[in-house]
Amino acid sequence: MTDIQMINAAAERLKGHARRTPFLTSPFLDDIAGRKVFVKPEALQHTGSFKFRGAWSAISALDDETRKKGVIAFSSGNHAQGVATAAARHNTPAVIIMPEDAPRLKIENTRALGAEVVLYDRVNEDRDAIGAKLSAERDLTLIKPFDNAQVIAGQGTTGLEIAEQAAEHGIENADVLICCGGGGLTAGVALALEANAPTLRARPCEPVGFDDVARSLAAGEHRSNAKPSGSICDAIVTPTPGQITFPIMKRLCGPGLAVTDEECLHAMALAFLRLKIVLEPGGAASLAAALFHQDQIKGDSVICLASGGNVDADMFARALNSYGTPK
Repeated sequence: MTDIQMINAAAERLKGHARRTPFLTSPFLDDIAGRKVFVKPEALQHTGSFKFRGAWSAISALDDETRKKGVIAFSSGNHAQGVATAAARHNTPAVIIMPEDAPRLKIENTRALGAEVVLYDRVNEDRDAIGAKLSAERDLTLIKPFDNAQVIAGQGTTGLEIAEQAAEHGIENADVLICCGGGGLTAGVALALEANAPTLRARPCEPVGFDDVARSLAAGEHRSNAKPSGSICDAIVTPTPGQITFPIMKRLCGPGLAVTDEECLHAMALAFLRLKIVLEPGGAASLAAALFHQDQIKGDSVICLASGGNVDADMFARALNSYGTPK
């Protein structure tokens, strides 16, 4: 089980490899949100998302013999690129199973980073079954995108930085909004905050209709989404919270927040115009929640973990064209 000791150990292994992403602010965003908004742009992390942290943590924790045999992962793109990059830097072969409807940029980037990409139909095929088969055939180690203790520990290093940066800015009580899929980032950050900044509260942010974590937290038990896809926030669409991540989130997180695709597009435009950063739809969910769901947030400040920026040009253009009042 992931704990603060594992997160601290992951932070040591990540030294010199991961970027310490900053806190960004804009008075224009503060005016919209009605409070001070601090954005931590993991879109500026290696491979364009926080996923590099967990991938490096998991691969660097393997023994040399296991690492040489290779790793396998399944992902819509960000975990794929994180694993591909971390594997390449460790001279480890990597196979990545990706949905065929993943953004083309993410598929192409994963291949360019040196990984073998296996595409599947997320509606009619089971990625877990495909992964199990390939793992057995090639003796590969499966690096799950969120239900892996070392992955959670790596993502938790983001929370260590948030605790430090919040203290630097004099933030004592605030919600930390986190773009959430299966819960690896949310759980890791929540554990880090519990140890180093207990007055900060982690809160998952998800697309409307795919808010399985929020509904699971409200029910106190796992809930699933009615369909596997249908939101532009592909990076954070998962069927149900992880078996490892959910108990952590249930114990430590505040209520979840649900945002529309249109709100995410609008948040992407505002992030570009006011902070000069590029976010993907799923990576903008936390900022969308801060800007357009102010009544569900308490305190004079809010921290938004903007998780990724791997967006196709057409989608980014759509976001810029959405600038105006969200529907």
